[in-house]
Amino acid sequence: MSSFEVSEPILNSPFQEPQSYWYICEGEPPVQKDGRRPSLIFPPRDQKEAWTEVPGIIRRSALYPAGFELELVNDLRERVKAWRQQGWPGATRTTLELLQYWRREGRDPRKRLFFAQLEAAETIIFLKEARTDFLQGITVPRDEPGEQQHEGGYAGFERYACKMATGGGKTTVMAMVAAWSILNKVSSRADGRFSDVVLVVCPNVTIRSRLGELDPERGEASLYRTRDLVPGNLMPQLRQGRVLVTNWHKLQPQSPQTGGTSAKVTRTGKAVKTTETITIGAKTTTARGRRYLTLDDLQRQIAAGMIEVQEEAHDKDGSLKTVKVSATRYVESDTALVERVLGREVGGKQNVLVMNDEAHHAYRIIKERDEKEDDLFGEDEEADEFFKEATVWIDGLDKIHKLRGINFCVDLSATPYYLGRVGQETNKPFPWVVSDFGLIEAIESGLVKIPQLAVRDTTGAEIPGYFNIWKWIIEEKLTPAERGGRKGSPKPEAILKYAHTPIAMLGSLWEDQFKEQLGNSDDTRPPVFIIVCKNTKIAKVIYEWIGEDNPPTGIPSCKLEEFRNRDGKINTIRVDSKVVHETDTGEAKSDESRWMRFTLDTIGRQHWPTDQQDRPIYPEDFEALAGKLGRPLTPPGRDVRCIVSVGMLTEGWDCNTVAHIIGLRPFMSQLLCEQVVGRGLRRTVYDVDADGKLSEEVAKVLGVPFEVIPLKANKQGPVPPPPKRNHIHAIPEKKDFEIRFPRVEGYTQAIRNRIAVDWENVAPLVMEPGRIPPEVEVKGLSVNNEGRLSLSGPGRIDELTLQKFRASRRIQELVFDMARGFARTYAGHGNTNLPVHILFPQLVAIIQRFLDVKVRAIPPADKKDAFLSPYYGWIIERLQESIRPDTAAGEAPEVPIYEANRGPGSTSDVDYWTSKEVREVIRSHLNYVVADTKRWEQSAAYYIDKHAAVEAFAKNSGLGFAIPYFDNGQHHDYIPDFIIRLKGPSQRYLILETKGYDPLEEVKKQAAIRWVDAVNADGAFGTWAYDVAHKPEDIPGKLNRFMAQA
Repeated sequence: MSSFEVSEPILNSPFQEPQSYWYICEGEPPVQKDGRRPSLIFPPRDQKEAWTEVPGIIRRSALYPAGFELELVNDLRERVKAWRQQGWPGATRTTLELLQYWRREGRDPRKRLFFAQLEAAETIIFLKEARTDFLQGITVPRDEPGEQQHEGGYAGFERYACKMATGGGKTTVMAMVAAWSILNKVSSRADGRFSDVVLVVCPNVTIRSRLGELDPERGEASLYRTRDLVPGNLMPQLRQGRVLVTNWHKLQPQSPQTGGTSAKVTRTGKAVKTTETITIGAKTTTARGRRYLTLDDLQRQIAAGMIEVQEEAHDKDGSLKTVKVSATRYVESDTALVERVLGREVGGKQNVLVMNDEAHHAYRIIKERDEKEDDLFGEDEEADEFFKEATVWIDGLDKIHKLRGINFCVDLSATPYYLGRVGQETNKPFPWVVSDFGLIEAIESGLVKIPQLAVRDTTGAEIPGYFNIWKWIIEEKLTPAERGGRKGSPKPEAILKYAHTPIAMLGSLWEDQFKEQLGNSDDTRPPVFIIVCKNTKIAKVIYEWIGEDNPPTGIPSCKLEEFRNRDGKINTIRVDSKVVHETDTGEAKSDESRWMRFTLDTIGRQHWPTDQQDRPIYPEDFEALAGKLGRPLTPPGRDVRCIVSVGMLTEGWDCNTVAHIIGLRPFMSQLLCEQVVGRGLRRTVYDVDADGKLSEEVAKVLGVPFEVIPLKANKQGPVPPPPKRNHIHAIPEKKDFEIRFPRVEGYTQAIRNRIAVDWENVAPLVMEPGRIPPEVEVKGLSVNNEGRLSLSGPGRIDELTLQKFRASRRIQELVFDMARGFARTYAGHGNTNLPVHILFPQLVAIIQRFLDVKVRAIPPADKKDAFLSPYYGWIIERLQESIRPDTAAGEAPEVPIYEANRGPGSTSDVDYWTSKEVREVIRSHLNYVVADTKRWEQSAAYYIDKHAAVEAFAKNSGLGFAIPYFDNGQHHDYIPDFIIRLKGPSQRYLILETKGYDPLEEVKKQAAIRWVDAVNADGAFGTWAYDVAHKPEDIPGKLNRFMAQA
């Protein structure tokens, strides 16, 4: 262990206020500071709008210069602590009884409350009951509606947000607050501080179902008794209150049911007028939040009275481009909505206590859609769905407040931040956050698994590639064609090509953990491996590769056998955002979608709960659905080991067996990072040691970047003057120096029996650790004072390598796998009539020799890494470009395929302008040599122009001479520097490359020699040769050598 490495990330007991925390100053060893870690947040690294301080709410931190402290939270912490120490002055008798009951000695250790839970509930109670002197100077901002809502009679209401890390026990806090409010209201009906009607709003039916345990009518099965929150003698009083649990979808106004089937517009209920801009397109659809209508559909909707046109915009040809339209739809009245949500059993009761679970969904949108938000969400529709949810949620609460009165709202979330469409407030925490027990504090108290993230790898980069896999692949690895452009979608196979190595790293660790668990543990539940993808297309390719053993072309099989679906056993599932959305509402459109919901909800569960007669208790509708689909009644998610998902999975998903997570999507906010990693933070064991601390549990995470570094402004100097431009063209008077060349677009072979390889010119393959990291160090999440993940933070450093992956593979297995796939591909290209069984043994020998002679692995890389993409595909590409007919065995040589339409190229075709440096020369048809370097090519042109062997030459700039080659899954054109025509009785040409370091030099050389051999075999364009000069002064010697060979 280095002197900077700290072995103890867990400093505090989860049942007591944190007594110390790790402070890491950049470049210094960590220091254990006494006291409580301040509540703070770092702006995301890509934050577009600079944050501003708000007095009393948020201010820039002195201790963490890149961060902002939540001033209100830090102030409340101290006041609540003082209030507690003085015996909670001002609290009612009922409240005192509950507070003492929650903290009493002798509680069942399994039901002991975490400090995070006690503090969150106490803070809410403090704000309502503390003696006046404790509350002096405390102002919590209200959630105020906009001007238009105010004019409609809507008013603001109080909100108190409790920020609690996933796994911190938010549901228990809700039960504590509900019990406190109801019991106080029953005890003192006239006291308006309390409510006996509690409305809990949540994001989806999974959470709604789980939160059913908040209903006091469940008695001993309710959370109040299972977590020992309310004494048994107070349960009758608690049942006098009502706890209603609903999902946000119920807050959306419904269209009145008129009983008819007519297509006419329904005109009953409340009229709601909306406006939107519609784009006229080739088909009627919605994409990226924009609505498109064909011109015919637009006219039909206008004629039917469905929409009214307000404004039109036309293009330069006068064609209709966009229309701004208004529409009137009829929905239930506010009164009907409130009565439907609260139900008849509540009657007309006022002063409702509202609790918003996963409250980051519930805030007021103040601006229109921003194109820059696209990467916040994987699929096109996700952004609009998220912000629709926020709007419907808040609008519904406004209506409840207007008609019944909201006493106050309690918001619970690990990430109570504005995600977008709020201008300068984007990514900021809600201003009404009043308590905070965040992820770092939860780690230091052992409440959650420690997410280990990449801190260093073999590339030496400041930010390891596997820390943010998506950024590493998109910005550093993909070609423009694979990337797909700014608005395009990257090629899924290309994402997998570079994700293969980190997946193999974590996958081999998963296999080890799985085997160890089977042999040494009473817990037979498999650990869960999650891959979070940007979109459905990527998820589909990853899923088919892992679960169905269906790899894309050029990518080897996954070889994680325990993840493969076989013999009717489902080990890997794919969860699309559309399915999640459908099942979140409780209105799945297919039986398979409903089954997927049951599958997700039972991952990590071996058995159903049972009643007193030991009979399984199935979820509602499960037994009937299983019978309909002919599936067993065991929990359908029992055997799932790998989840390939789009988006963040379902919030409220409380599986605690997640051990490994990989992110293959952009992460543009801390909220998304915490939400994704939150899926893997729930602990499996809560037993404390002799010091009252929980043991360390970890989840290994690659590709989910907890990086919160602000952007640095780009310094801009004065605008330089426009450069001089030169006209490059052929000089008619120098026609004798014209150079003509063939345009080759491919090659054709007619192999009958034997193939061969020109081994001397085959490009080697070097496995460079600086290019594809074969190992990476991971460490528990901790940030330094600049907001960066720290290598010197608390906790052990683990090394992720490919050693276990390699140990189970043999080179011979690779050779046969590659030869088998290559034989099918090569034979299918029409280059050979050879049957696969004759081609296969020849390929085995060729591949084995290539691995032995042409592949070099720089440690810690290893030749067995050829089992992984991208190396696997690169080897196939090298061989595919190398294999020729065996002319020594009587095969006809490979010949070029010339372009059919343009014909040969010529210096006569050159005509363009450039601002690059130019030089005049003598023996060229062109007026200038154009230089792409500062000196090298100018010097090369000098040596060529004055050499006695040169008859004519041309710099290959604007000439259109290209040599086709294939690399990294893409077709490319190699543009050599010069074409030289040599003196002599026959036409002889030299293609000359002048270059310093080029990582693709050998690949391009191989392609050039293939071009030369094929064109020479055809014979129609003279004799050609190729050479490379690494220094300009080498050129005369090379020209002399070619003259001597004449």
